Amino acid sequence: MKEDQTNLKVATLAGGCFWCIASDFENVSGVAKIISDYTGGQKENPTYEEVTTGKTGHYEAVQVYYDPSKVSYEQVLDIFWHHIDPTDPSGQFADRGPQYRTAIFYHDEEQKRIAETSKADLEQSGQFTRPIVTLIVKFSRFYEAEFYHQDYHKKSPVRYKIYRSGSGRDQFLDKTWGKGEDDGHQPRRQPERTKDLFQAR
Repeated sequence: MKEDQTNLKVATLAGGCFWCIASDFENVSGVAKIISDYTGGQKENPTYEEVTTGKTGHYEAVQVYYDPSKVSYEQVLDIFWHHIDPTDPSGQFADRGPQYRTAIFYHDEEQKRIAETSKADLEQSGQFTRPIVTLIVKFSRFYEAEFYHQDYHKKSPVRYKIYRSGSGRDQFLDKTWGKGEDDGHQPRRQPERTKDLFQAR
């Protein structure tokens, strides 16, 4: 993720465990930086322990900083849809509770329009039989998660791999979109407009 950071835009996405979503976006061409954070809640400066109670209103989320000349917001959302279960209203995979729900937090009216169109396209695709419940919410503020959560998949690769393999995420994604190229940690079958964005590890 070595990109010019002068003209970056940001997408704020909640897709369950932020370790997983950060890992999924790491090798996308045009993505410069990913920050794991808490957003959407009422409590100021929440800790991980507080958020995991499900009582602060926060989601586990990521801030994806991207270069729009290399990857569009539409493409960022396409990748996001391919790495979550957008039909689950109560969490994601093994992680249950409101803090693990899925949501797109838009930063301006253009992002809102694109997010609504992207969600409608997914609904109309017939890919899922259950309703798409991922919320589209106006972004307000985020709180950066603790240091040990940032790039967790790099800092604690063995623990991360054990967690992810046991979470059920990759099994669901493989069944829904097709098996990934590298035991679930490379992109699954992507639409034409995103399949060339992933860089080799």
